[in-house]
Amino acid sequence: MRLEAAARMDLIKKLWRARKLILVVLIPLSLLPLPLIHPTSEACCAYVLIVTAVYWVSEAVPLGAAALVPAFLYPLFGVLKSSEVAAEYCKDTTLLLMGVICLAASIEKWNLHKRIALRMVMIAGAKPGMLVLGFMCCTVFLSMWLSNTSTTAMVMPIAEAVLQQLISTGVADTQEDSETVEATEDDCLGDKEENLEKNQLERLYRRDSCVKQELCTLTELPTVETNGTGRKASKTSLGQLSLKQTNGQLPSTAISIPEPKKEKESKNSRYPTKRDHMICKCLSLSITYAATIGGLITITGTSTNLIFAEQFNNRYPDAKVINFGTWFIFSFPIAIIMLLLTWVWLHFLFLGCNFRETCSLSKKRKTRREMLSERKIHDEYIKLGPISYPEVVTGVFFILMTLLWFTREPGFVPGWTSLFEKKGYRTDATVSVLLGFLLFLIPARRPFSRAPRTTAGDGSTERDPDPLAPMITWKDFQNLMPWEIVILVGGGYALAAGCKVSGLSVWIGRQLEPMSGLPPWMVTLLACLLVSAVTEFASNPATLTVFLPILSALSETLKINPLHTLIPATMCVSFGVMLPVGNPPNAIVFSYGHVQISDMVKAGFGVNLIGVLVVMLAITTWGVPLFNLTEFPDWAIDRNVTGSL
Repeated sequence: MRLEAAARMDLIKKLWRARKLILVVLIPLSLLPLPLIHPTSEACCAYVLIVTAVYWVSEAVPLGAAALVPAFLYPLFGVLKSSEVAAEYCKDTTLLLMGVICLAASIEKWNLHKRIALRMVMIAGAKPGMLVLGFMCCTVFLSMWLSNTSTTAMVMPIAEAVLQQLISTGVADTQEDSETVEATEDDCLGDKEENLEKNQLERLYRRDSCVKQELCTLTELPTVETNGTGRKASKTSLGQLSLKQTNGQLPSTAISIPEPKKEKESKNSRYPTKRDHMICKCLSLSITYAATIGGLITITGTSTNLIFAEQFNNRYPDAKVINFGTWFIFSFPIAIIMLLLTWVWLHFLFLGCNFRETCSLSKKRKTRREMLSERKIHDEYIKLGPISYPEVVTGVFFILMTLLWFTREPGFVPGWTSLFEKKGYRTDATVSVLLGFLLFLIPARRPFSRAPRTTAGDGSTERDPDPLAPMITWKDFQNLMPWEIVILVGGGYALAAGCKVSGLSVWIGRQLEPMSGLPPWMVTLLACLLVSAVTEFASNPATLTVFLPILSALSETLKINPLHTLIPATMCVSFGVMLPVGNPPNAIVFSYGHVQISDMVKAGFGVNLIGVLVVMLAITTWGVPLFNLTEFPDWAIDRNVTGSL
């Protein structure tokens, strides 16, 4: 029996190790009857969509590899030609992402991101509440232009250095203050015990109005004696008094007064106090949440924003409403409100409600630990030295790219694209690729400056061999370029194109017609809740890629402006913040060991709820006039008519 049980357990372990391979094989085979029994374009497209979605959600194969499934299944089932599928894997947003990565490579190579982060934290100060808010602000700003993962990986080491300084000074403080604190507590406890005993006696004897003499005797009892120094030396216990004054009126047992318990810290804990642990939790979680919030602000902030922009522009080519400027105007207030509410929520959860103590900017209220933390941050900033020429060039390119994006087609005034005769040829990707290309040409050394001398092994000095080295090299770009995301986004475009050509999106829309009685805000809320729940267990790009065609068809069927559901769903798909597997920034923060899964679930649920509510507030208020959401637009009517034909 034991051998059979061991063999059974061994078989189960082997199956568990091979679960991904089994899933990869079984899913296509189990769904194969769908296109065989119903050999229509809709059924074949649905088969490809389900297989790809299961691979994405289960992560049985890498996300980039799963995104290649439509590239060979669509031609095999006759849904799209191979050349048509291949064209979907490189779009305008791919070039936009490549230009942004060039700028990000320059920012990280010359430590401009570190200078910005340390400077913002120095302005905020070392008070726990302001320190958390300072790190959140700099993380949000950096995450607008860099990827969420890169921002978190860059800011967390700086935060960890500050936290270690906080912990080390906390250990010294507890050792220095332990003796004085214990002495003062003993004195206070002695006074409290004497007062409590005296009050208890007076209450007991005042109950009986007929024994005035005994009351007088009690008040004259020597409850406290003093020695020569004037210090309280002895007390008469309640038990002794009850035995001496026994006339049937006093209880026969003494009244026990419990002593206050002193809080003791665990000797095995890596934190000197529980409050230090709470500060570490609060600061660590605030960084991953701030990275998520910052990614919402710009089209290039996260891959999900790029997926939405490209799929929306492909599905509705006549809708000239989504660009860098309109997205920024809509999402920036959302990010500000979410930043403040998330900070308040984390402060309440881990630091309490005493905002005056943790957020005061007064120098008189600073402790020794806070002063040392500020000194640590200042020392890190001094190590960077004066601002260098490459940092200045990178900052200029950063500002120039932002201005050109904003002024391309602002909407309320003619943009710089109106200077050209042919319209519609220039996009945000044009600006991004142009400036990114220039970073490969501009030398990293100041013009007409002497090349710095380097010391050789024999003690002699020689000049730098490459005085015209560019700001970034192809290796710098390649180290940061997320090719997996590029292929993943391309796979999403291919799926959307297949749904459009085969008519699957129209069929899905017809099945959702019973929801036509719901108001638009209710449809949007249900979509947000569904997407935010699924994205906790699946990757954000995969979740959005699956849901965008469905929500587009639903909006067209219900005669709702597609932006009313697509924009909130795109933002809510980024709120997978309750588990370490929700997104890479969560995993990075979790790896530092300050937080547990229970902490992430508890804090992430509040952040998720805040995000959904703020997005719903935005889409029903300032989003209505910005995108004209009260009407079913002409570009959606044209798409609906074309799709039905």
